[in-house]
Order: sequence, then C-alpha cells, then structure tokens
Amino acid sequence: MGAREEQASAVEKATVQELKKNNSMPSEKEVTLKDLARIMAGFAADREWDSFHSPRNLLLALVGEVGELSEIFQWKGEVPRGLSDWDDDSKEHLGEELSDVLLYLVRLADVCNVDLGESALRKLEKNAQKYPVDLCKGNDKKYRELAKKGRENGVRRNMNNTENLVYADRR
Repeated sequence: MGAREEQASAVEKATVQELKKNNSMPSEKEVTLKDLARIMAGFAADREWDSFHSPRNLLLALVGEVGELSEIFQWKGEVPRGLSDWDDDSKEHLGEELSDVLLYLVRLADVCNVDLGESALRKLEKNAQKYPVDLCKGNDKKYRELAKKGRENGVRRNMNNTENLVYADRR
C-alpha cells in the first residue's frame, strides 16, 4: 500500500471511529439501507460534496467501482462459493470493492429520491411472478423460454405471469 492509500485508509478509519463515537453509526448487525443513505448524505455534506453528487456523476462513479470489482475476478475462471481458495487480503479487497459499489448505489438512490429497499422488494415480487417455481425450478432459462415451456406443459401465462393470458410471440 502506498503512502496515499495509507493516508486515505487512516482518514476513513478515523471517520468511522468518529461516527461510532457520536452514536451516528449503527452497529454492523443492524445497518439498513436507510442508515447507509443517511450516513452517506452526512459524509457528503460534511465535505461539501453535494454539488458534485449529481445522478450522472454518481452513476459514472458506480460504473467505475463495478469495473474495479470486475477486475478482481478477471482471468480467474469460475470461483467457488465462499472463496475457500482466496487469502484473507484478497477477501478483504473484495469486501472493500463490494462496499464501494453498494455505497455509490445507495447514494445514487438517495439523490434520486428512490427508496431502494422498497424498490428491491417490488422487483423481487415481479421476478417471483415472472419466474414461477413450477416453470423455472432447476433451470436457467429466461422468461420468454419459460413461457414456451409453460405452453408445452399446458400452463398459460403472459409476459407478466398474470392468469388467463397467453404469451404473445414477439419476434
């Protein structure tokens, strides 16, 4: 780690310690997306970064962090669940990059006034309808292919998986 990275790490550790001391940071076991949004908003405000945190800028920063996360896995082939063959430093680095992605995503949602938790739950509900267990269990097909499988098995579903409607072929 270079001098600049060590200095940045020390600053971030001090910030976390300060937040914990002031009781404005929840314990790790009870952190929510709203907690993270509040902490990130305060972090940006304290540094007068709000003028830089436009949706576009945050999205581009998020994409950059996803690129850094991707680099960790680049050229490794398939990686086993749990990363059993990774050393502790590599796992820590992965955690840091995952955190960067999460924090930018949470900040972007907050700046756009999107309740990320509620949006994620709604999306999961839609996915549950789009990918019903009886059609998709044990396979990796997209919903258009599942619709075909369902028609072959006598199940009639539309693109949103509502009853009594048939998928339209959209080619």
